[in-house]
Formats: sequence, structure tokens, C-alpha cells
Amino acid sequence: MSTPGGGNISADQLKARYIGTGHADMPKYEFVTNQHRDTLSSHVGHYDQMSYYAVAQNESIGRVRSQFLEKMVQPCGPPPKKTKEQEIMSMSMS
Repeated sequence: MSTPGGGNISADQLKARYIGTGHADMPKYEFVTNQHRDTLSSHVGHYDQMSYYAVAQNESIGRVRSQFLEKMVQPCGPPPKKTKEQEIMSMSMS
């Protein structure tokens, strides 16, 4: 991948710039959570999309915006419980 200036960007630089790009060891829950947060923040940031959702739900734009911001805390529900193997692995890496 190249930049507008013509220089190449390494995968490490790309991942440092965009958090949601993930890595090989990223769990599915974390990846999907990042994806949902990105989507919700995009909807909140674009006024036309917010007004579309507000009309579709028959709510005010402020209320829909508030609901989207609340969803960003845990967009996919609580994180899954770790198994004993995962706990042992996380302890050994620390």
C-alpha cells in the first residue's frame, strides 16, 4: 500500500494508525466490537445518517444519537468468559 506522497506503508505502521485493523492473535469478540464501534461512530458523525435513522425509528435525532453513544460502551454485549486454558495462557505471558 502506498501513501499519497509515494512512500510505502508497512503493516505495522498501518496497524498503529488504525486500531481496528487487528492482528493475528486478536479474538473474534474484540475484532467485532471494534467493527461495531467504528460503524456506530460513523453513524453519529454523519448528520444525514442520524436523521435517516431518527425518521425510521420515529425518534428525535438527539435521542437516536444518545442511544448510539450508549451502544458504543458494549456494542456486542459483555465479553465472553475465559476458559481455564485462556487464563493460564494470559498468566504465563505476563
